[in-house]
Amino acid sequence: MALIDAFTQNLTARQVTHLLRRASFGATPAQVKEFTGKKADFIVQKLLANQATPPDPTDENQKTFHDLVWGGTGTNDTERNAFDGTRRGRLKLWWIGLMVTQPVSLLEKTTLFWQNHFVSTSTDISDVRYLYRQNQLLRKYAFGNFREFVIEITKDPAMLQYLDGTINVVGKPNENYARELMELFTIGQGNYNEDDVKAAARVLTGWRSLNYRNISSTYIGSEFRSTSHDTADKVFSDAYQKRIIKGKSGLSAGEEELKELIDMILAQPETARFMVRKFYRWFVQADISTQIEKDFIEPLAAIFRKNYDIKITLQTLFNSQHFFDEALYGSQIKSPADLVVGTLRSFNYQLPDPIKERTKYDAATNYFNGRLREQQMDIIDQPSVFGWRPYYDTDFYEIWINSTTLALRGAWTDYVVKGAAATAVDINTLGLPLLTSDPKDPYKMVRELTDALFSFPLTDDQVKYLVEQPLMAGAPYYEWVTIWDEYTNAPTNNTKKNNAKTRLDRLVTFILRLAEFQMG
Repeated sequence: MALIDAFTQNLTARQVTHLLRRASFGATPAQVKEFTGKKADFIVQKLLANQATPPDPTDENQKTFHDLVWGGTGTNDTERNAFDGTRRGRLKLWWIGLMVTQPVSLLEKTTLFWQNHFVSTSTDISDVRYLYRQNQLLRKYAFGNFREFVIEITKDPAMLQYLDGTINVVGKPNENYARELMELFTIGQGNYNEDDVKAAARVLTGWRSLNYRNISSTYIGSEFRSTSHDTADKVFSDAYQKRIIKGKSGLSAGEEELKELIDMILAQPETARFMVRKFYRWFVQADISTQIEKDFIEPLAAIFRKNYDIKITLQTLFNSQHFFDEALYGSQIKSPADLVVGTLRSFNYQLPDPIKERTKYDAATNYFNGRLREQQMDIIDQPSVFGWRPYYDTDFYEIWINSTTLALRGAWTDYVVKGAAATAVDINTLGLPLLTSDPKDPYKMVRELTDALFSFPLTDDQVKYLVEQPLMAGAPYYEWVTIWDEYTNAPTNNTKKNNAKTRLDRLVTFILRLAEFQMG
């Protein structure tokens, strides 16, 4: 059967977990229970369904990001930078909160994909209004039409600032965006030449952002200035069949030439392949064999190329026979977002309410943001226009882990087990046995807990070790029955409660430190 054909069997709990882990930073226990036994297509339809617009992020004064001004007329650069730096931090915390609390949806993970694809960073864009506007654009087109998406991102004020489109004018063309448009955003390196970059830069002359860091205006956007546009013809190379984009003048020239440029790039077969490979490396795995290229990438690219419909392409990917191939389970190291957010969701963490419990909400999301940053996945702050290294470097996902980040990843999971009132993290290890079919049987309990947390089952010897060492600390396994009974019969007795909790804390800490938990 072809790799791209639909997977039609009812999904097991493990298959549901695999799907939701790859599509949405992990599944809550309730979601796994709800969808076990359902068809993949049923779940994927829910994952791709339209979502309600999330509430605006707010600053320290609860002012929404749609209404931001920098202060009074006396606001100086130092004050403006301080205001903006704080608000850019708030934007990150708001987005992390959405990731943690997301419903069954592809939206957050796909939006993060697009932010890492069309990179603009908080470090470089010192106007939070621009960044938030771009985030809204990424959400709008996350499952939309790629052609329209590329056109809109080209005119996006944050992108115009980040890649110097706003200073790209006739007589002094700036090639930064034109180069990345081809190399990183559409067709990929090796499928164009330097003359094509120069010609594309001339097509794109005349666009500029509006009210960047303007303290007196809440309106932001972009505009086309015909007087700054190169009206001469633009000639492309053999890579684009020697296409000529006729120079135009007037107020509509920029829009017309931009659309011709994007249509020319999207007409090349390699553009769809390039994008499908990026989807594959983000949602499936980094390694693309000759067979996968031939039997999965190529036919999926053919579907994408028909109308550049992102939703249909992702729907086909997640419904495919290949996606549910056993060899893909646990086939890549979790990104920091998958590890941090996914761990919280696996234990049904409840984020404090951003309005009623703002102090706790800020403390929690700020802490999670810090863990992402130190594990080298700083949200909205990639190290370069290429994005985060594990999605483009030749080593791909393996470089998420190094001598520094491995210890930090372990410290994160230790923290989750230990808990903290300030961030409302408390996974309640005493409640975990109740999620299993027989809490008194330590082997069944450990087997079922690890099956829910890992992408692949542990061996009998591994389960035996977890029971005998972390849980029982060398005591006979059957003593667990007494320990559990004593606690459940007298749950307010601190001695009996602590006896059970100490063992469960030790067990879960050890489980989350295993290499298997790092794989998704």
